[in-house]
Amino acid sequence: MKGSFKLFLKANEKVFINGAVIKVDRKVGFELLNDVDFLLEHHVMQVEDATTPLRQLYFVIQIMLMSPSEKPAALQLYRDSVKALMATFQDRAIVDELARVDAMIGEDRPFEALKLLRSLFEAEAEVLSGEATPLARDEAPVRRAAAGG
Repeated sequence: MKGSFKLFLKANEKVFINGAVIKVDRKVGFELLNDVDFLLEHHVMQVEDATTPLRQLYFVIQIMLMSPSEKPAALQLYRDSVKALMATFQDRAIVDELARVDAMIGEDRPFEALKLLRSLFEAEAEVLSGEATPLARDEAPVRRAAAGG
């Protein structure tokens, strides 16, 4: 996140800042005064919840924020995944938003990219349930990209 940002945490809540995990023992508010990457605990997706292509992409971006040492590998997986997703989704609105996510990652704005991806989960669910333009159903694009093709 760029610039000053105020955070308010509840007792026992965690925040991930530049790869560090910080847990507070009581309700607290604080301000981040410099440029840092952070992720609030309630926005952290567990691996078992990364069950759809967009959720898998979210998880990859999350790794970039939470584990800076893994960022190069995660960034390559991200690039392969987003390319495959943009080629696979037929829903124009989702493809357009994925292009915005990609621009945000290119501008080193992963926090904003995660926020935008979260807003797409409902539309993705409609596509996957058949209530909207369907995905090519041969296999999940992120898995295909991770496997190299």
